[in-house]
Amino acid sequence: MSFGGIYTVIQTKAKTTADEWGDNYFLIGPYFEHNMKTQVEQCEPVNDAVRRAMDTMNKHGCQVRFGRWLIEGSPYVVLFDIGFSAWNLDKWKGDLWEACNVGIPYHDQEANDMLIFGSLTAWFLKEVTDHADGRHVIVHFHEWQAGIGLILSRARKLPIATVFTTHATLLGRYLCAANIDFYNQLDKFNIDKEAGERQIYHRYCMERASVHCAHVFTTVSEITAVEAEHMLKRKPDVVTPNGLNVKKFSAVHEFQNLHAMYKARIQEFVRGHFYGHLDFDLEKTLFLFIAGRYEFSNKGADIFLESLSRLNFLLRMHKSDVTVVVFFIMPAKTNNFNVETLKGQAVRKQLWDTAHSVKEKFGKKLYDALLRGEIPDMNNILDRDDLTVMKRAIFSTQRQSLPPVTTHNMIDDSTDPILSTIRRIGLFNSRTDRVKLILHPEFLSSTSPLLPMDYEEFVRGCHLGVFPSYYEPWGYTPAECTVMGIPSVTTNLSGFGCFMQEHVADPTAYGIYIVDRRFCSPDDSCNQLTQFLYGFCKQSRRQRIIQRNRTERLSDLLDWRYLGRYHQHARLLTLSRAFPEKFHMEPTSPPTTEGFKYPRPSSVPPSPSGSQASSPQSSDAEDDNEDERYDEEEEAERDRLNIKSPFSLSHVPRGKKKQHGEYKN
Repeated sequence: MSFGGIYTVIQTKAKTTADEWGDNYFLIGPYFEHNMKTQVEQCEPVNDAVRRAMDTMNKHGCQVRFGRWLIEGSPYVVLFDIGFSAWNLDKWKGDLWEACNVGIPYHDQEANDMLIFGSLTAWFLKEVTDHADGRHVIVHFHEWQAGIGLILSRARKLPIATVFTTHATLLGRYLCAANIDFYNQLDKFNIDKEAGERQIYHRYCMERASVHCAHVFTTVSEITAVEAEHMLKRKPDVVTPNGLNVKKFSAVHEFQNLHAMYKARIQEFVRGHFYGHLDFDLEKTLFLFIAGRYEFSNKGADIFLESLSRLNFLLRMHKSDVTVVVFFIMPAKTNNFNVETLKGQAVRKQLWDTAHSVKEKFGKKLYDALLRGEIPDMNNILDRDDLTVMKRAIFSTQRQSLPPVTTHNMIDDSTDPILSTIRRIGLFNSRTDRVKLILHPEFLSSTSPLLPMDYEEFVRGCHLGVFPSYYEPWGYTPAECTVMGIPSVTTNLSGFGCFMQEHVADPTAYGIYIVDRRFCSPDDSCNQLTQFLYGFCKQSRRQRIIQRNRTERLSDLLDWRYLGRYHQHARLLTLSRAFPEKFHMEPTSPPTTEGFKYPRPSSVPPSPSGSQASSPQSSDAEDDNEDERYDEEEEAERDRLNIKSPFSLSHVPRGKKKQHGEYKN
């Protein structure tokens, strides 16, 4: 059961879990009519216990739907209509108070909705276990929103095994957003006071009660485990990293071809956005981006902007011919598209049409001349009208203003944190700036009239994703970059960054730049990020291609087929605690990668930028030397051997014989 940002976790893990559990795997969630029509195929439950539970609840005034979620793996889903059962709210508030002495204010609609959902969940689980015929039921709850079902199930002593996963603590996210020195003050917070001041005390109590009621408590990273131990007063039993469904192309370098194709589409947008100021070489232009929720400090947009200002100074000081265009893909409140931005794309299209029109006339005259056996007079092949059209096209590209830093009209323009910082650091897309900024304050869509690309296409077309987060329990954005072969910047305060530090000897050589935001001052972290970005700008094109190959090979580390084993260990531990008389698990540690680590590639120094000259330019001789040192097939084979069998799975519980294919991910 999951909500909100956990969607990606559940969706990508569904196939692996469904392969393991088959028709015994069900997802439980709230019913939304628009999602039901487009994402769920309704059907009748095959499982007798589930069918009888649904029939009982529907007869007593509930609306429970069943079907298959139309994603990879096609898992079964059980959906509760929250609004249809709202008439029970007061009664269920009383049940929660009796179970754990937590009251929910009437004005907190989300918490009230979650109380209804949790009460329906507990009711459903009771009906299922009543008809389970001795079969064991494991229920995995994600986040505080699903936790009420866990609390009520345990209070009613239902015969189920429960796992609770927090992907980020509720109070931790609030405290980090307030620019508090969170990680150095973890053991000093008055938790009750902080939650009360932010008017989330009842939510915090629900989260903490869920954690302590569960048989097994897990979280997604070591950094969040430390946070949870202080915020929720329980040390996680297992750390279960988040994975992705990794799909390999049959052609080895297909992802490189996709990068070139989608980069060309981004270049077209840049041509229009910077019309009249396009005095930089697009073939020597790097595209960087940051994407995610608009949490200015938590997502690291503050340190990123400051480092871009310093990067701009370095590139100008070294008279570099490299230009960096940076996209901020962070949704904010807007009125509509910026008129100047739309005009830029219209001007670009008009120039394209003009060039094609002149090219056709030129081609026809050239064709006719060649048919006559003549070399055409180049002075006469373009007439006065053609020259007039071209001059008008050139004049249309003149503009009096600088290219806009935002693609939309912002509602809170004067107080917007990103725009306010841009004004302070003075990066206004002037001709002398080597770093250009574009704020795109809504998610990308292939139907957009401005930048018609899906997020995956856009990521593949960029050169580097930058995510210098201060608070990031896992970090799917850099993980998604990795599986697409795009290098990224992360931090040692993100779960992903800590995971890569643990599993890769030299992450930078594989295109994973990890900024130290835990043990350094903000200024030192900013300088480190600046050096990472500057080093990346100094790479030759060939070096970036080699680095992308290495980055893509790390994708096996993030595949659910490997990471699912951590979840498997959590389930085995849950069964042994919930049903100790039937399942016994020897005291042991979770699956580990002890002795396993991606080595530093032998063909390069510890960092790709370490082999560069002091200026951003690189010579042909340098590239020739790289040909001798770099053997891609040899490196790839060595990496394949390293990832072949990194994990050791714990013992199967005594009393339960492992069947063929069981627990296999």
